[in-house]
Amino acid sequence: QVQLVESGGGVVQTGASLRLSCAASGGTFTTLAVGWFRQAPGKEQEFVGAVSRSGGTTYYADSVKGRFTISRDSAKNTVYLQMNSLSREDTAVYYCAAKDSSYYTTDIYTAGWYDNWGQGTQVIVSA
Repeated sequence: QVQLVESGGGVVQTGASLRLSCAASGGTFTTLAVGWFRQAPGKEQEFVGAVSRSGGTTYYADSVKGRFTISRDSAKNTVYLQMNSLSREDTAVYYCAAKDSSYYTTDIYTAGWYDNWGQGTQVIVSA
């Protein structure tokens, strides 16, 4: 069973940057596709981005494209979500999720596709 632990959340001002980390253990990191999702207060969970097992392909929601970047470090079994130009609309609890798969369809954008989830990390963007 894969365990995922997010970190790096906090309170920042509009326009600031923040980097979230998702550390994986208990599985083979290089076989995992990893996604990031977020849930704002009173809203449904939404897809933020994902990265293939090799790191060669990334996927982003339109709302974060050009501002957020996902990368992975196999030596550290960690996936990162670099968030730039943060706005108040980015305030949410951010979750990482993983699935052992080498075949990707549009399911990679869907929370139900993933088998393993972290506990989440809070990001608050203040004015």
